Amino acid sequence: MKKTILAALVLGTFFSVHAMAGTYVQHIPVEAGFETLEEARINGPAVLSEIMGKDYAADPALDDYPAGTTWVYHSAGLYTSATAAYRMNTNILVYTDKTFADTDEAYAYVEELGLIPIIDQACGSVVLVTPIDKEAGFGAADAEAYFKLQAVQCNLGGGIRGETGSVSFADNLYYGGLTYRYLIGIDGGAAFLCDYIASNLDDIGRVGGMLLINASMDEATEVAGLVPVYLVNSDEVVFEKFQAVNGAYAEEITDGKTVYFNQEYPVRRVAVASSNGLALSDYVTDAYYSFLVKALRCPVVKSGLIVPLTDFASYAFNQSPYALEERNAIIDGVTADGIVVIEYQDDELLADIEAQPGEYMRVWYECLPQEVLDGTAGEHSIPVIICNHGGGDDPVQCADELGILTLAGKERIAVIAPREASDTPGVGLFSPNAYNILGRAIPKLMEAVLEKYPALDPSRIYTTGYSMGGAAALELAETSPYMIAAAVPMAAGTMQGLHVCTEEEIAAFANVDVPLLFTTSSYDGASAFNSEEGILGGNYQEAINLFMGFNEMGAIDYDFEAYPIVGFKADKIVRFMLNDEYENTTWMLNNEDGVPMLGVSFTADLAHALHPSYGELAWNFMKHYSRNPEDGTLIYIP
Repeated sequence: MKKTILAALVLGTFFSVHAMAGTYVQHIPVEAGFETLEEARINGPAVLSEIMGKDYAADPALDDYPAGTTWVYHSAGLYTSATAAYRMNTNILVYTDKTFADTDEAYAYVEELGLIPIIDQACGSVVLVTPIDKEAGFGAADAEAYFKLQAVQCNLGGGIRGETGSVSFADNLYYGGLTYRYLIGIDGGAAFLCDYIASNLDDIGRVGGMLLINASMDEATEVAGLVPVYLVNSDEVVFEKFQAVNGAYAEEITDGKTVYFNQEYPVRRVAVASSNGLALSDYVTDAYYSFLVKALRCPVVKSGLIVPLTDFASYAFNQSPYALEERNAIIDGVTADGIVVIEYQDDELLADIEAQPGEYMRVWYECLPQEVLDGTAGEHSIPVIICNHGGGDDPVQCADELGILTLAGKERIAVIAPREASDTPGVGLFSPNAYNILGRAIPKLMEAVLEKYPALDPSRIYTTGYSMGGAAALELAETSPYMIAAAVPMAAGTMQGLHVCTEEEIAAFANVDVPLLFTTSSYDGASAFNSEEGILGGNYQEAINLFMGFNEMGAIDYDFEAYPIVGFKADKIVRFMLNDEYENTTWMLNNEDGVPMLGVSFTADLAHALHPSYGELAWNFMKHYSRNPEDGTLIYIP
């Protein structure tokens, strides 16, 4: 009989991209440019139509946007809209009550702020906004214009379908942003952001952070939601209101700057700096690199919530508040805590594992602690997570928005993120593309990765993924149980249908067990969660019983009346608040040795969407397991 070892110990803790036919390209060959918003709305559709090979148009939501108020700088090589990669385009909006005689003056100001090299490095856009009424300054009309601009920039994938076909809106790619969206307010622009934007949850709930210089705020104004804020020469009212909403009462003092933070959720921060003769660009640079890039926003609430009933209520991602979470920003291919991100495009390694009609997996990303690359990490000291992206996602964007990049930096974990979808036009998810051969391709990829990096631990290889990637994680547990120490399928889109275990794969489980934690949420779709009945979806029920059998734990006779949501009596139940926003409950089942082997984690009221807390949720399960790579014995570390 198989045995699980209960161990009484504690664990310690770019290559250049070459575009080729049929290979995923993360960036599009757009050149950098600076222009008025009016020019951007003309030029953007023309440029993108030529590059992307489909029809683009300007988003009509800005047809009556006030002319002569706004300029756009976009970097070269914007992230592609062929996947959700363009959620990684950084968007910095600058509000100032300065006036500019022409485009040259406006560009000189953006350059003076030091934003050109920042956004060129980050990839994305800077949008410079001035008041509609130059004499009166910012007011209610500007707030209405902000709302329209926000709806357009966040409308990723938006477009219209006509009699002759579909047309995509260009604005959201050409100068838009979603996950990395930050505001800078200077003088009257800072007061505007305080009184008009911070007071509206629909607005401030989509902002990853703000830099406010010389800000003031009406005492009657209330900040509507969480937002990190970096204050320079701002009055006490501004500080107190942002400190209160963030619960930022712990403090850290460095030369010339005090950062107040929430002890339980440190991303909720308020930095306070006083002017000491530094140039504006010095504050912008410090605020961006030391403060703004530490936070991101993910749109995880159910679509349509907390959105005014306007013409834009149906726009993509027009919901709030987005989740505010930590970000481990990749800057020039490496994070601040030393996770190096390398893109590989290889036409040889996996070419012998083909799907029909001849596709194979040839793009993947290796996110490695620096000590793995420089040889200072001990042999077999670094665990590995295989992160599988969802349908339509980019591998790096998925790892980032699942919080796995942040986790990798904190825990010193290597992350392998393969590109698993087809890059051949017209080939869908369920067609015989690269996704269908991952059960054979990823083990071979991992064999090569382990040989290349001796620091990686073959006894601690884990897999997770979201939606389509959740199904991929489940398939790896089915096809490679000797390789995987634990798996966390998240919102797994399907179980049977894409992969059905062979007799040989089933026979392997006579000698090996695999612990799994299935995660789902209220609006994940019927395969994972049946929202109408409020119970586990049919595919999840089937998958859990499949592994109950594999792990010699019998079978569950589901009784949802006696045991709501999961339908079984758990050996352990844990409830907590996910990111202080959503109630999460986990039900665990133990094997006869008392080792937790199967579990379900359910988050109430959460949409089918990537959430940055999911990575930590998965790690807190996976990290307790390792596997002897010689004989397959599973080791459990309480």
